[in-house]
Amino acid sequence: MAKTSSKSLFTADLVVPAIKAAFVKLRPAELIRNPVMFVTAVVALLMTVLLVIGDDELTIGFKLQLVVWLWLTVLFGTFAEALAEGRGKAQAASLRATKAELTAKRLRGDGRQYDDVPASQLKVGDIVLVETNDLIPSDGDVVSGVASVNEAAITGESAPVIREAGGDRSAVTAGTRVISDEIRVRVTVMPGQGFLDRMIALVEGAERRKTPNEIALTLLLVGLTIIFLIAVGTIPGFASYAGGSIPVAMLAALLITLIPTTIAALLSAIGIAGMDRLVRFNVLAKSGRAVEAAGDIDVLLLDKTGTITIGDRQASAFRSVGGATNAELAEAALIASLADETPEGRSIVVLARDRFGVRTTNLPRGAEVIPFTAQTRISGVRTPDMLVQKGAVDSILKANPGVGETAAATELRRITDEIARAGGTPLAVARDGRLLGAIFLRDVVKAGIRERFGELRQMGIRTVMITGDNPLTAAAIAAEAGVDDFLAQASPEDKLALIRKEQQGGRLVAMCGDGTNDAPALAQADVGVAMNTGTQAAREAGNMVDLDSDPTKLIEVVGLGKQLLMTRGALTTFSVANDVAKYFAIIPAMFVALYPDLGVLNVMALGSPQSAILSAIIFNAVIIPMLVPLALRGVTYRPMAAGPLLARNLAIYGLGGLLAPFVGIKAIDLLVGGIGLA
Repeated sequence: MAKTSSKSLFTADLVVPAIKAAFVKLRPAELIRNPVMFVTAVVALLMTVLLVIGDDELTIGFKLQLVVWLWLTVLFGTFAEALAEGRGKAQAASLRATKAELTAKRLRGDGRQYDDVPASQLKVGDIVLVETNDLIPSDGDVVSGVASVNEAAITGESAPVIREAGGDRSAVTAGTRVISDEIRVRVTVMPGQGFLDRMIALVEGAERRKTPNEIALTLLLVGLTIIFLIAVGTIPGFASYAGGSIPVAMLAALLITLIPTTIAALLSAIGIAGMDRLVRFNVLAKSGRAVEAAGDIDVLLLDKTGTITIGDRQASAFRSVGGATNAELAEAALIASLADETPEGRSIVVLARDRFGVRTTNLPRGAEVIPFTAQTRISGVRTPDMLVQKGAVDSILKANPGVGETAAATELRRITDEIARAGGTPLAVARDGRLLGAIFLRDVVKAGIRERFGELRQMGIRTVMITGDNPLTAAAIAAEAGVDDFLAQASPEDKLALIRKEQQGGRLVAMCGDGTNDAPALAQADVGVAMNTGTQAAREAGNMVDLDSDPTKLIEVVGLGKQLLMTRGALTTFSVANDVAKYFAIIPAMFVALYPDLGVLNVMALGSPQSAILSAIIFNAVIIPMLVPLALRGVTYRPMAAGPLLARNLAIYGLGGLLAPFVGIKAIDLLVGGIGLA
């Protein structure tokens, strides 16, 4: 999915289908979802009937103009929504084309031969073979092999990524292509329920539901419509009391100029466009609620590694203790890291070989690899004759009772404190219960990250760095990066507890993650951004998926969420101010014949009641397409405090909404009067 946010909104391939869809959306079942526009359509239909039967003194030409502009008001509203949906549908069409090509090489029971079957016939648990140039037929996990995969069909990025069995890089997505080697993939989802299927539904807008904020605003608009419906309905009685009458067509047109048609026409388009901007930024939101929540975030939890720091920590030194030599430490560290495929593990092997000439290349015969877990925080190798452990200092000391009271342990703590104060990460190494020393892993803070955290602080967002490092290392990195707080030696349970604590204080929390151990926290967070390269569990738990797997993008997601809320707020402010101005512009001109004293309020000096109402109806219609680009592109967001931001928007959109009707309606009135339309 290419990033095409700069593409024009009004190209023929978007506008023509949107015009057709605008007429389709005139169906009552579609219109009823937008009560204000539904009322507008009912009034337009009533005016059409009045045009045919001709039951009052208004000319057919005047009523025909009213009918045309009323229907255009409805069509402009449905066009705005259709145009917003159109960009998503174009993306969905390309994704469907990819999905239609999928076939699978389903392995038989012996695991050697396979059958070619449509991807739609695969079942959960099936194992499929994917070779060079094959499309991956279903979401799943790599169970054997390693391959380079082109994920451009999903992410829009041409750079291939590595997918291999085990760890957090085993998840693969249907529609991506293997460009080298081969892998065996276990199917994890039912046909039609995969990530690609959900993407199609989401970018097309089929699964978009109104958010709580949209529902609340819709109820407000409905309430205002009912109030004005009652008010206009009582006008004939007052007119009769004053010794005159007002044609029904004029009253019907007056109702449409009074009700909040502008924001009602654009509301749905604003929400769709907000999700679409995320999609074009290669972030897939599973609901509009998630996008809105991103704009209201109070606390941002960020992993240190890969987000605040570059991510690939490198071993830079060995520091031995207790009489052990650096060569002994290097050899033990290398043995413990031979099965460690992380960048850190590989850097330890390289350092041991290059600096100390350790020539060991294979694990000892009969060796059992001890995998690293978030709970134990230890990895290593066990044989009948040897136990080598590598991990967090406290975990190593805890795993070897009695060692913590030795002189070597005291020396180790001193060395690891020095490493931590320098902003590095210490890893302790022990062999057969004897402490050998520490490995210095160096972290590098990303360029410009401090300034970005400063922007978040201006927004009123508190940043918290999450790390498995000890408190000293965490404090050094936090100070260098400029975060507001940190959580050191964090386990999955600690992350979950921190999120719940913040939420209990009434704050909204966002975080990102990619591993299965992040899934509980992602599910608990108000905004959980899962990495596309992460595990299936993480992608299911989050309410957003970053297709580029860039953890720093969470900062931009917050900005896009705020832009959505600002856009809706700005256009609502403009619409309300717009309506208030229309009341003062039109009502005196319409009722001056019945109440001559109202002439003093006719500051716009509109030509006649007919000219006033026609000018207002025309303005009411044309303002909608004029605001469509702003609704779809969004109001420009700049990081600043809430007070100045509110004052800025009130000045621009509040004052603009008040002035626009006076200028626009007067200009249209002069044009209408000049060419004799009223």
